[in-house]
Amino acid sequence: MKRMPERVNRHEAQRFFADVQPFVTSDRPQLVFDLSQVKQLDAAGVEMLLRCVAEVMKRDGDLKLASPSRQASMVLELTRTDRLFEIYANSTEAARSFSGFLPNAMQSISPYPKRAAEELPMAA
Repeated sequence: MKRMPERVNRHEAQRFFADVQPFVTSDRPQLVFDLSQVKQLDAAGVEMLLRCVAEVMKRDGDLKLASPSRQASMVLELTRTDRLFEIYANSTEAARSFSGFLPNAMQSISPYPKRAAEELPMAA
């Protein structure tokens, strides 16, 4: 989880990206950005978020947003970039959403329950 600064203008967006770049460019990153303190989010900030999500997706990862302030929510909605992110009420819910995915994925590996697979007739 990484908390975004109060002001996400061009200068702060560049600084924030430099700070998170090692995480964004790791193998299968699972990141949460907390937007609760954001009071100003301009076009450069939105562009930085889009750059982060693009880099994360290239690496088969995911980036989720948490606790967006009223200002951040308004900007994301007006630019329609809110549709590109999973947005959670808080960072805990966002982080838990990553762990909730794996057990279901692991269950679907075998197309047959163990007992049913053992009862299948063998071809001669």
